[in-house]
Amino acid sequence: MEKRQLRIALAGNPNSGKTTIFNNLTGTRQKVGNWPGVTVEKKEGDIHKFGRDMRIIDLPGTYSLTPFSIEEIVARDFILDENPDVVIDIIDASNLERNLYLANQLRELDCKVIFALNMADVAKSRGFKIDAKKLSELLGVPVIFTVGNRNEGLDDLLKAAIALAESPLEIPEERRVRYSNDIESAIGELRDFIKLRVDATFSYNLRWTAVKLLEDDKIIKDRIREQVTAESESILTKAEKLRGKLGNRLDDDPEIVMTDDRYGFIAGTIKEVLSTSTLQRVDISRNIDLVLTNRFLGFPIFIFFIWAMFQTTFTLGAYPMEWIDAGVGGFSTFFEHVLPDSLLKDLIVDGIIAGVGSVIIFLPNILLLFFCIALFEDTGYMARAAFLMDKIMHLIGLHGKSFIPMLMGFGCSVPAIIATRSLESRKDRILTILITPFMSCSAKLPVYIALAGTFFAAHAGTVIFIIYLFGIFVAIVTGRLFRTALLRGEDAPFVMELPPYRVPMMKNLLIHMWDRSKMFLKKMGGIILAGSIVIWVLSSFPQNIQYSKDYDAQIAMVNQSYEQVMPGNEDDENSLRQQKDAQIHEISIAKKAERAEKSYIGRIGKAIEPVFQPIGIDWRGSVALLTGFVAKEIVISTMGVLYAAEGDGESDALSNALLKSGMTPLSALSMMIFVLLYIPCLATIGAITRETGSVKWTLFNIAFTTGVAWGMSFIVYQGGRLLGF
Repeated sequence: MEKRQLRIALAGNPNSGKTTIFNNLTGTRQKVGNWPGVTVEKKEGDIHKFGRDMRIIDLPGTYSLTPFSIEEIVARDFILDENPDVVIDIIDASNLERNLYLANQLRELDCKVIFALNMADVAKSRGFKIDAKKLSELLGVPVIFTVGNRNEGLDDLLKAAIALAESPLEIPEERRVRYSNDIESAIGELRDFIKLRVDATFSYNLRWTAVKLLEDDKIIKDRIREQVTAESESILTKAEKLRGKLGNRLDDDPEIVMTDDRYGFIAGTIKEVLSTSTLQRVDISRNIDLVLTNRFLGFPIFIFFIWAMFQTTFTLGAYPMEWIDAGVGGFSTFFEHVLPDSLLKDLIVDGIIAGVGSVIIFLPNILLLFFCIALFEDTGYMARAAFLMDKIMHLIGLHGKSFIPMLMGFGCSVPAIIATRSLESRKDRILTILITPFMSCSAKLPVYIALAGTFFAAHAGTVIFIIYLFGIFVAIVTGRLFRTALLRGEDAPFVMELPPYRVPMMKNLLIHMWDRSKMFLKKMGGIILAGSIVIWVLSSFPQNIQYSKDYDAQIAMVNQSYEQVMPGNEDDENSLRQQKDAQIHEISIAKKAERAEKSYIGRIGKAIEPVFQPIGIDWRGSVALLTGFVAKEIVISTMGVLYAAEGDGESDALSNALLKSGMTPLSALSMMIFVLLYIPCLATIGAITRETGSVKWTLFNIAFTTGVAWGMSFIVYQGGRLLGF
């Protein structure tokens, strides 16, 4: 009989190395989505090892199984309701006491559990020695040492998981968490009471159910009502009476006393299994933080890191960008010569290649940006950035924790908005959601690179860095305005865990970079391809254009005039032929420009041009900004179709066409400011609607961001003109 696939769930505290182990086990064989009905990321990966097929499920990081946050509810519900074959709790061995609280709660569940003491090397470097055998005996659970970022111990962990999954479920006596006599008496009484009133279909361990009812767990109370319809109220009434009795006897809430008992057990366990070396160990993370979180040095260093990220993105990305650009130009030239003149040829060359090609050349920059963000996350610096921004965030009534979703917005606004679910206050969530679109996402980066690279070539990286900083500045000012006028409330307290610094593994950095960049590539074959075709159709029709001049006659006159004066000398002939080609090229460009202007898209552009003229943007830029409502990448593909259509057909057609279009550095800067601040893309608008639960907030965000974008661009453009730029 074929062996079924084993399901292994990875649980653990945030920053315990759980995701690193998941990445090393599954590699690129990962599926990322959302948990059913919940916008919390779900990661799974299928592997085959040691003769068994296994599905690894990465549960959300959580400090406990008490159902307060969405992550805790998702993790606990999966373990309880989906019944994985094995649950592996990833424990940070260098923070054993803190991690054992979740471990103890997992011991209480009626499931197969393994503890992985991860980051054993960090624990050793700090002078900690853990007796794994003793810990296993005390907890009644297999214990394996691992160093996830070096792949050490992962094979042993999988072998132990397979062996446990294929063994009968026997919960040893050591796994029972012991409470005080009064609590144990109440647990036993309630368990026996429940046993008499439920049948074999009841899905939860009776002792664990009694513990949760005494802790007044609202979700378990709801499950009792669902599964034990006839006797549910009697069970809940009995639990409430026992809670009252314990409260009177212990002079405190039972859940507080039970938590104290768990911590007491943990403290005793630590004394038994953990010994500290007498050698003085240097805490490297703490020493680094003396510099990176210093109140004088920390913020300038943070600004430098962000500047270095964008400078690296632009500078290093320029080389592969040129290669891809040359490849796109080669494709265009190939189809230009192979295909006969027709609408199909125009569609492929001027629509698909010009549109999609103008965006795909920025793939190296996108990859580098996501690589840098992954580097910040994997080293532990992202938490320090939130810590540094705490005081600034308090200016708008938020705290540093809100800055993490905003930083994620540098990659994509959609997951950044979803990440606001980690904020406790609804007002904090809405406020963070409303200002997050001002953080410049990666989809806007191609526009900045095209414009800054063309008009500010020597300082392009610095200009892009200033654009990103300006977005943060506008977000902070806007947040202060919203907190004062719309979302009044007290500042939330903030305690940010600062995980130890870790040397990132290249494999994990590449996995994170690729996961986030796949979305960009998917857009190439989807929305950007479709958008480029639509833009080409609108710019190519109607076909019967009434030109203001007879361009074909002008070209014929140029050819005729040069034939009459063509000398016999070969060098003079080459010089005159180049002059003739240049004149014909200029006439062809003028013809293309008038054709585009009188096309359907030209008419749309001319209709909305008066709105954008005061901020220095012509009708072609106006159309590009209009199409950017669907996805910001389409801004650059539209520019590729409209501007490059008037270029010279070479690989740098867009850059050359922008220089010849009448756009100035000042108007280019104005357009970058507008792209930075105006209406989010459709996907972001959908995320705002889902997370706020309000169409009104969404419409307000659309109107407000677009108004701010126009106002700021107007100030930049008109102010620059007054100053003589």
